[in-house]
Amino acid sequence: MPWSDPAVLSAAGVIAAGLSAIGTHAAMAYAHRKRLYDHPGERRSHVQLTPRGGGVGIVGACLAMLVAVAATTAQPLAWGLIAAGLLLVAGIGWWDDHRPLQVWPRLAVHGIAAGLLATAVWLLGASLSASIAGFVLALGLVNAWNFMDGIDGLAASQALLCGLGLACALSGAWSALGVVIAGACLGFLPYNLPRAKVFLGDVGSGALGYMMAVLLAASFAEHPVTTWPIFLLAPMAMLLDAGLTLCWRMQKGERWWQPHVQHLFQRCSRRHGHAKVSVAYALWTLGAIGLMLLLQGQAAVPALATSVVAFAAGGLIWYRLHGTSESATEGFGT
Repeated sequence: MPWSDPAVLSAAGVIAAGLSAIGTHAAMAYAHRKRLYDHPGERRSHVQLTPRGGGVGIVGACLAMLVAVAATTAQPLAWGLIAAGLLLVAGIGWWDDHRPLQVWPRLAVHGIAAGLLATAVWLLGASLSASIAGFVLALGLVNAWNFMDGIDGLAASQALLCGLGLACALSGAWSALGVVIAGACLGFLPYNLPRAKVFLGDVGSGALGYMMAVLLAASFAEHPVTTWPIFLLAPMAMLLDAGLTLCWRMQKGERWWQPHVQHLFQRCSRRHGHAKVSVAYALWTLGAIGLMLLLQGQAAVPALATSVVAFAAGGLIWYRLHGTSESATEGFGT
């Protein structure tokens, strides 16, 4: 299958958007029947009862793509392992959406899925270091996307942009997978913006984090280790807000695994609304992806240095804005 053919890429994206939209509509109807709702509260950023689990449509579209690649490649086992990892992450998220689980069972399943991804990229020819990086990425990004799925449109729009950006940096079926992720998010977003009719739920946010890890692991497998930080620029906004907030809460002795409203995006949304914050994060990510693509093919040392400077600058911006917006969350739970 000529996955890099523009016609194939376009068709894959359109089909993914359609499957995702159909799946999201069905999931929303199911959530209403089962009364599967997220309730407003001091540890939430929304103010009305909203169904969850809409990310099922995205999961279905991504699984369809993985099955199609497995059926047309000489290495179906590796792609099957990636699909199995996605099913595990989405499955434990679906369970958690219905009946909340303790953190350790979820992390155990995420660890198994991360191991499947690491094995898959190794079977596809990646180095041991790239396989280990895939394991770490899967564990980190599944939870980062879950943590960051707190306001309308943010998690899906970030995955859409990262999917397209990494698709431009990859080749063959990997590139097509990035387009499919973007198309699936595009099919979901009309239900999540400008005011959410349905949330991704853990089934969707975890799946998106896993698929971002898949694309990054593929990027690491295709490029030298000295260039790896360049590709982390794509999800920089998500990594910094999730990671720095986690460190900040742990330093304060808070229960980091519990829902809260202390991320930068949550603090800003209290003052500026969900749509403006999601757009601001999208612009941040567009700039980061533009820098990532610009640095590809450049000399390793300057490109690496530029990536480090970009992350440092992003961290300083987070620190400054997080501190100045603290008063906006006074009186809310942590």
